[in-house]
Amino acid sequence: MTFEIGIMTFGELTEDFATGAVPSPRQRVRETIEQAKLADDVGLDIFGVGEHHRSDFVGSAPAILLAAAAMRTERIRLTSSVTVLSSEDPIRVWEQFATIDLLSAGRAEIIAGRGSYTESFPLFGYDLRDYAELFREKLDLLLKIRDRNPLTWQGRFRSPLVNADIAPRADGDTIPIWVGVGGSPASAVSTGRLGLPMALALLLGPLSSHRETVELYREAAAQTGHDAAALPISINAHGYVGSTSQQARDVMYPYFAQGMLDNNHQRGEGFYLSRPTFDVQSSPGAGLLVGSSQEVVDKLLTYHQLYGLNRAILQVGFGGMPQKQHLEAIERLGTEVAPIVRREVAAREEKAA
Repeated sequence: MTFEIGIMTFGELTEDFATGAVPSPRQRVRETIEQAKLADDVGLDIFGVGEHHRSDFVGSAPAILLAAAAMRTERIRLTSSVTVLSSEDPIRVWEQFATIDLLSAGRAEIIAGRGSYTESFPLFGYDLRDYAELFREKLDLLLKIRDRNPLTWQGRFRSPLVNADIAPRADGDTIPIWVGVGGSPASAVSTGRLGLPMALALLLGPLSSHRETVELYREAAAQTGHDAAALPISINAHGYVGSTSQQARDVMYPYFAQGMLDNNHQRGEGFYLSRPTFDVQSSPGAGLLVGSSQEVVDKLLTYHQLYGLNRAILQVGFGGMPQKQHLEAIERLGTEVAPIVRREVAAREEKAA
């Protein structure tokens, strides 16, 4: 299985620590599409947009941004990262991403998540006490929409469907659906039981901190009759590829720290990340994918060895990093990191076969 590398964005509207300027929503939207185009041009495999429903992000409608990206790109796959499925209508999610799939000639994907940012629940009239059950039911409906048409279905949180014709269908009649997991063992187990690809969201901590989560996922998949070894696993992680190790850390730190403070899960509840703590999290044994091209290559290969990954998606500009530095990291990731990682992973797998 080819190792895939890509980027994702939340489209933050964060004050630049150096200038005090905040990008306009229009500017950030245009920059998002520019990032997708460059990622495609330099040979990256996947581009993702995360969903948030607050004024410090422009990603409230990822499907629209991905549709715009579809018209500016040729090869790169386009995914939500993630779709907060618990507060979405699965029928509308399918219709939107099937349309993206048609626009892009079969390049659409969905990463469905429960929602670590929870502002969408009251906004769309959902009770957070139903958090887990909403996701379970809506994922069930989304999978059934993907796999059959017309559809008869009944659940707790919406009116029944009786022989419903749900259109359009995707370009190849199906769309890959991943489940975003934040490290919860229960989430990993339920994803494994369904035999769905897992997108593991990483933030801070040791490289090896999610080994048990991955093991539980594969055990659950095998116990329910799925080929656990064939199920794709992705990491979604913060990072930055610089010209040198020091330059990467110097560029990333102030913006990443600002994002942790201003754009964290719940407004007013961010945390201060000191430079010494950031440097520890950037070290070879820790999870941030920041450094020179070779350092990022080494970390990705370590992740592959630890978890058996098939994909890594980097969020390289969190905290409102200026577009120039953002694009420089994307270019290095595509030209200096991805080719080496793909080659080394292929060689490892050939040797193991």
